[in-house]
Order: sequence, then C-alpha cells, then structure tokens
Amino acid sequence: MKALLVCEQREGKLLDTSYELVAFAERLGAEVSLVLVGKEAQAPQVAAKLYLADVDKYGEYSPELHKHIVVAAVLKENPDYIIFPHSSYGWDLAPRVAATLRVGQVSEVVNIVDGKLEVSLCNGKLRRTVSPKGARAVLTVQAGAFNYAGQKSGAPQVEAIEISQGSSALQFVGYEPAEKKEVDLGRAEIIVSAGRGVGKKENVAVIADLAKAFGGELGASRPVVDAGWVGHSHQVGTTGQTVSPKLYVACGISGAIQHLAGMKKSDFIVAINKDKEAPISEAADVMVVADVLQLAPVLAEKLRAA
Repeated sequence: MKALLVCEQREGKLLDTSYELVAFAERLGAEVSLVLVGKEAQAPQVAAKLYLADVDKYGEYSPELHKHIVVAAVLKENPDYIIFPHSSYGWDLAPRVAATLRVGQVSEVVNIVDGKLEVSLCNGKLRRTVSPKGARAVLTVQAGAFNYAGQKSGAPQVEAIEISQGSSALQFVGYEPAEKKEVDLGRAEIIVSAGRGVGKKENVAVIADLAKAFGGELGASRPVVDAGWVGHSHQVGTTGQTVSPKLYVACGISGAIQHLAGMKKSDFIVAINKDKEAPISEAADVMVVADVLQLAPVLAEKLRAA
C-alpha cells in the first residue's frame, strides 16, 4: 500500500499536521511519499520521497495550480491514498483532486478500526466506519487524531516538481487575522472548561467559579457553546480556540477528537468525569472520577483558603 501525503505550510512554516499525516500513514502500514508547495527549508524531516514545488512560482495558495501539482505527484507515485490535512487547505483542495482523478473522497478521518476508516459526522457528534470501494481514494485527516511519535530528524529525498500550467485566474492576497475574541484563551496560563457533563446552563456558573478560584479563564466544549450556555469565544477545539496553558482542567468533557486537538499541547491536564473510560482519560495527566458538580465547589473553596 502506498500513500501520498499533501503537506501544508503557512507563511514559511511547515504545519505540524504534516507529521500527523505521517502517523496516520504508519497506522495504515503504507509506504509514504510527500508533496509540498514551499521551500526546501520547510521540508518535513521524514525519510521519504518529497516532491517539492516552489512556492514563489506557484503561490502560497492557488487552487488550480496546487491541484495540478498534487495530480502530477500522483502520476509519479501511483498511490492508493492521497491524504490531506482536514484544514481549510484540505477542504478546498481534496475534492478538486478527487474530481480530477475521478475517485472517491472520505472526509475527516479520526481513527482506523479493524482496517476501516472511522469518520466524524454531524459536527463531531456521531462516528461511522467506511471503506472506499475503489482502488484509490482521497482522504482528509482530522488534526489531533494521530500523534506522530517518531523523531523529526529524517532526511527527505527531495525532487523538484513542476507543471505546465504556470498561471492562475486567482491571486492570493494574504491571510486575514481573525476577529478579536471576547476571551483570548490563547494567552491564559490556566483554563477550566465546562463540558456537556455539567448538565445545564445554570451549572456552568459552578465551573466559572472554579476557574476564578484557580485564577484562570473559563473554557467550554463545543456542545456547551452549541447549546447557548456560553459564548463562542470560550470554545476550545478545532472549531474554537487552540490553547496551550500550563494547566487545563476539563470538567464533564468526554474528549471528542476536535476538543482534544485544541488543548492537547497543555503542559498539565486534569480531567474530572464520572466515566473513568471517557476518551479524555487518555490525554489526562490526572483523571478524577467524580461528579464535577460535587467536587468543583469543594475544590474552589480549598483553593481560596490556600
């Protein structure tokens, strides 16, 4: 089995999702090759063939040109899977490549179960397993779903790749910064987040009080935000804010892939949940099996007393 990984760089920096694609390919047991529109200095440190297209010539992002670059690499490698990060880059480019190659696409892969691809549905609320029918398929892989455990010290075998299509009707202007959020969780050293397990909107105040006792900020999982219990600026995850505090306390949060991807770089993670088997337990440094609505007020009181 062979896999062509479509790496992503932004403003001169290779994104970590490129290494997560390597981890996914390793789980598949696939032989890896890579393609990148960038510079050799940004090349993933992986011992594999890398097809490199010059970003100065083909642009930071140009849908048609980048599509043709990926297709050119496909023709050279003949892979079974063409794999993109499940990002705005992948969302736009993967279906263009799939349509050009006339193959199927599987979006937002989060796991591999019994050799089948597990995908996220309904904004992460459901999952199902699928298998492509054809001999080749285009995939997008959810950020944070596969952790790369290898050493980033391999030397790629770089081969320049060029295409005859040298211009595009679209011009890349630049990146526009996101609107300033009411709460900037990215700067917080301590975050205490409320999940669906707190039960109802009124109980979020208990978690907010614990966050205040810690001297931190209140965060939340997507279901809490979707329910209207707190504002979107408090949301942690791939569709909210990506955070890396010194301490992250997850209260009543099961641990969906999208949430874990947004907080996995926290220095220390404490999870409070009645279900000891909740997925968040795999990411937690300390797992407290308890009713968060009983524990949080007592913990807040002890913190204030200290």
